Amino acid sequence: MPAANTARIAPVGIPLDDGFSTKIAFATDANVSFWEKTVKPPGVDGGDAIEQTTMHNTAWRTMSSRSLKTLTPVTGTCAYDPVVYDQIVALINVEGSITVHFSNGDTLDFFGFLKSFDPGDNEEGSQPEASFEIVPTNTDPSDGSESAPNYITSAGTD
Repeated sequence: MPAANTARIAPVGIPLDDGFSTKIAFATDANVSFWEKTVKPPGVDGGDAIEQTTMHNTAWRTMSSRSLKTLTPVTGTCAYDPVVYDQIVALINVEGSITVHFSNGDTLDFFGFLKSFDPGDNEEGSQPEASFEIVPTNTDPSDGSESAPNYITSAGTD
C-alpha cells in the first residue's frame, strides 16, 4: 500500500522576524563576560535510520526510525573581556541549567555544559571574537534523571 497523500496546512504560530537578539544564560554564571554575536540554538536529531532490509525485500531497502532523540549542541560566536578566562575555567564541563533567550521573548531551558570556548585571531581593525559550544545533556545533574528541554512561550507568541 502506498503512503498517504497529505495536504499542507498553514502552520500554527508566528515565525521569528529577526534573530536579534538571541542570548544564552548559564544558571551557574548568568553574567559570564562574553557578548553573543551569533547563536545557533539547539536542534533535535532522531539519529540514523535502523536498517531493516532482509533477503525477503524485492525492490527497496527498508528502514525504521529510532526511539530516542538528541538535543544538538548550541554554537555561536561572541565578543569577550579577557577576564572571562577565569569564568570559563569555572564553567567548562560543569553540568547545569542553560537557557536560550529568543528574540521574541520565548525561552528554551535544558541541562547541559559548556564544552568549549575558543578565541579566534586578534588583529588590528576588528573586534576579537571567540566561538563557543554548549552540549545539552538532558540529564538533571542533581539526581541523574532524564530531563527533556522545556520551551516556554512569552505572552502573545502562541
